[in-house]
Amino acid sequence: MKKFSNYIERNKSVITGKENLEHLYTIKDFPVFFGCVNTPKEDDIMADMEWAIDPETGVMQLTKLIPQSILYKEQHVDGCGPTWEKYYDVFSGYIVEQDIKSVLEVGGGGGQIADRVIKKSSDITWTIVEPNPIHKGNKRVKIVSSLFNKNLKLDYKVDAIVMSQSLEHMYEPREFLDEIASFLKPGGKLIIAYPNLELWLRNKFTNSINFEHTMLLTDKHLDYMFPEHGFNILNKKEYEDHSFFYTAEKVEGKTLKSNRFNMYNEYKKIFMDFVNYHLNMVKELNEKIEASPEPVYLFGAHIFSTYLISFGLNTEKIEKIVLDNSETKKGKRLYTTDFIADSPKILKDKGKVNVILKAGVHNEGIMKDILENINNEVVFW
Repeated sequence: MKKFSNYIERNKSVITGKENLEHLYTIKDFPVFFGCVNTPKEDDIMADMEWAIDPETGVMQLTKLIPQSILYKEQHVDGCGPTWEKYYDVFSGYIVEQDIKSVLEVGGGGGQIADRVIKKSSDITWTIVEPNPIHKGNKRVKIVSSLFNKNLKLDYKVDAIVMSQSLEHMYEPREFLDEIASFLKPGGKLIIAYPNLELWLRNKFTNSINFEHTMLLTDKHLDYMFPEHGFNILNKKEYEDHSFFYTAEKVEGKTLKSNRFNMYNEYKKIFMDFVNYHLNMVKELNEKIEASPEPVYLFGAHIFSTYLISFGLNTEKIEKIVLDNSETKKGKRLYTTDFIADSPKILKDKGKVNVILKAGVHNEGIMKDILENINNEVVFW
């Protein structure tokens, strides 16, 4: 494997633009890609994940970024499973309620939102702009294989931009919101689903912050960032423990005033709690693995497993099959490891086995599916 060195430096706060960041913690040799690949292991790249905090706002952020051409070299998230299916249905219904006709979706992935919206509304025009699209497009869903920028040309006027789990991936959110504002006409709507990152980090979920979620920019920050960049928040809805849904309207003229507040002490504490929790939890898992007479499997060919391994999980006595519900990952190797992805259906008729499952908000749905449909003797750690 290779060690990355050509970082993009981000030494200014993503909210204030000031160079006043305080270093928090560095995770050494973390994989730069969270999915599965068919390439040789010696081609995999590791990098140091350096976290810092803005003392004026409490936003946490990486100070060294991986170029997006490496980070998103191929699509690795297809959002499968019961938790995602329910989310797609609820967010698509929320979009339809916003009275829009022509949509540009930024980062549409496999088109799960687009397909559901056009089924629910017969008169919405939809275009997905996505660097690694899975959706092939059809008469009602057009595909633009690209990253979004304000100079993007379409053959129709857009009255809304939709983003599902995308804004948190932007390296410079202030600049990105300015580009969105420049692209939309006054009265145009920005409709987003944004993960509940604060709750996820409080709950020690490893998909809260990483090389893709490069900042703990929470809904509390968005509440004042939207007005600062020319958007009036029309609606904000909390969806379970998963996300926040926002609808904001582009206003004409100067940006609206907003009031900032500081989450420094609180967010610094939950970050360090997150780090210490995982160091202790991995120590306990290693003791269980060593003592277990039954086979041990790891679930999640994604960031969930990547974090555990980076914090020191002993993989030598774990079966070299990483369980995952994604058909697109099946048979591929989890980046920087020797684990090959396969369906949890392989657990059928295996009797009592142990499964390490640390998949955040998806845990309940995954456990329910395996116990009810595959093997009711599985023990989850």
